[in-house]
Amino acid sequence: MAEWLLAIDIKTVAMESTGIYWVPLYEILVEYGIEVYLVNARHVKNVPGRKTDISDAQWLQQLHSYGLVRASFQPDPCIAKLRAYFRQRDVLVRYRSSHQQHMQKALMQMNLQLHHVVKDITGLTARRIIDAILSG
Repeated sequence: MAEWLLAIDIKTVAMESTGIYWVPLYEILVEYGIEVYLVNARHVKNVPGRKTDISDAQWLQQLHSYGLVRASFQPDPCIAKLRAYFRQRDVLVRYRSSHQQHMQKALMQMNLQLHHVVKDITGLTARRIIDAILSG
């Protein structure tokens, strides 16, 4: 698609940033040197009568051709990659406590009161005890 757009002399593209569906297309278009105006969907949805994706796309194209859409900020690719790593780390840290609670519950259901013996059931000592129990 990017090659076709360049072949018909398209230099800029406007697209809505809904969900995460736009990310791969955005990256491909930028890679080919096409200037992409990533538009917040809430900023262009306030017009009645546009009920289909086609009429929605035509409306966005018309606004873009008049210069009436503002591109959302997109960080440099290195910053975007770093931000993705930090967000993934944040998710993993938040899930950690949930998984620890699942471990604690499973141990209690097996009548193993390990939390009375060690301070941290995910620590090295607790892991060694659990591994010893599992190996018989």
